[in-house]
Amino acid sequence: MTHDPLAALRQPSFAAYAAARLAAAVAMTLLNAAILYHVYQLTGSAFQLAFIGLARFLPSLGLTLVGGAVADSRNRKVIVMAALAVPAAASATLFAATAGGAVSAPLIYALVLCVAVAAAFENPARQALLPQLVTPETFPNAIVVSSTIQSLGFVTGPALAGLCIALAGVEAAYAVHAVLVLLAIGLTALLRPRPVAGPRRAVSLAAIREGLEFVIRRQPIVGAMTLDMFAVIFGGAQALLPIYATDILGVGGVGYGILAASLEAGALLMSVCLIFLPPIRPAGRVLLVTVALFGLGTILFGLSRNFYLSVATYAAIGMADQVSVVLRQTIIQLATPDDLRGRVSSVNMLFIGASNQLGAVESGLVAGLTNATFAVVSGGIGTLAVVAIVAARLPGLRRYRIDPQVRAG
Repeated sequence: MTHDPLAALRQPSFAAYAAARLAAAVAMTLLNAAILYHVYQLTGSAFQLAFIGLARFLPSLGLTLVGGAVADSRNRKVIVMAALAVPAAASATLFAATAGGAVSAPLIYALVLCVAVAAAFENPARQALLPQLVTPETFPNAIVVSSTIQSLGFVTGPALAGLCIALAGVEAAYAVHAVLVLLAIGLTALLRPRPVAGPRRAVSLAAIREGLEFVIRRQPIVGAMTLDMFAVIFGGAQALLPIYATDILGVGGVGYGILAASLEAGALLMSVCLIFLPPIRPAGRVLLVTVALFGLGTILFGLSRNFYLSVATYAAIGMADQVSVVLRQTIIQLATPDDLRGRVSSVNMLFIGASNQLGAVESGLVAGLTNATFAVVSGGIGTLAVVAIVAARLPGLRRYRIDPQVRAG
């Protein structure tokens, strides 16, 4: 049978889902980049950048598991649309406050907190919704294509933020973000998902515990989540990009946008390759290797003083990270029954949120106490240590292979 790399996109609901995901991904990364740049311009402090990560992480710590339980008990499409309305309102507020000269760092932190609360409900519902939009035989392809669409959005968002900042100021970035989110809401309204298979559990502590126990009992899943979480906590350099662009590389707003986008440019390139390449079967071994490459690339990026080398290195980091993302999502979704997908996705999102936001906190605090270079390089070394420990302590992950006969649900 001939492999069709775009089989999922030929299904109307998934095509609308992919378009909505593109708009939302561009919007999210545009907003993140604009806020980081804006806060650094307002305060000039690496410590203040750490507070952004903390504001994003706290809601995910307390609400993501609840969001997963809600996704398994309510209409996932409605949850996604309602949650997306929050960042649209937040960016409209930031636009008005910035244009009126009333913006402040505390206001930005408060709105970041509101957006993070909404994301704690939107992310599990969106991930659990995907299998309801495609046929089982095209589901693995849908994961890769969706990841590629997301990477395209992620690479476009920071670059668009830099362009908006350079041409019309940071308030223009907030206005564009609001328009993109409203577009994503409209496209999501077009989805026609299949009903959820299996029983619908009411939101309760028992339902949340059921999802956690499911994850814990499957060592390749929890091992992949753990590896990714600690590697990104130590190796993530995104929060320090304004310092690199402004103080170390001296490339300004446009350069900052290019630098921030290069990570997702590499991820996008790798995503396209994964669509056309044969599926990766020795998933555990490849995951360990790519995370090690992520750590090595982080060290090189931290030491670089050449803008072009920094862009190329950051793109290579994105390529390694994308392989990890696709492998982790495929394992989690294929191994989870439909009625548990919201809760299992919420555990995954909790790990991702912890890694991204604690990574930002760790980077900002270490940079504030020492300097940005030490923070990034030591983080890369920490990533390599995590890979070594996980490889030694979790042989089940190291030996894990994806069964080509496994199907969604």
